[in-house]
Amino acid sequence: MSRQFMLTTTDNPFDPFTQWDDWYLYDFTCGYRTCEYLDRIACTSSDFSDEKNDKELERAMDEIVALNPLGIYVKKVREVSNDTVPPS
Repeated sequence: MSRQFMLTTTDNPFDPFTQWDDWYLYDFTCGYRTCEYLDRIACTSSDFSDEKNDKELERAMDEIVALNPLGIYVKKVREVSNDTVPPS
């Protein structure tokens, strides 16, 4: 089993894992721009491995949730079997 993580807001009614387009539209319409915020905090690079980038994204999500400037951010976690996770 593997774990996947997504950053979302407490008021977003859509699941970012399974309803990405609706989730993103709601987030963008509310002006949160969560993806862009995460991108500013995470230190990722195309020179890094997928595993290193994933760990950095999770670290950045944890930082955003800990600081939580608007009091709305949460990290969603889901367990997936390894045979459903695309290879890195």
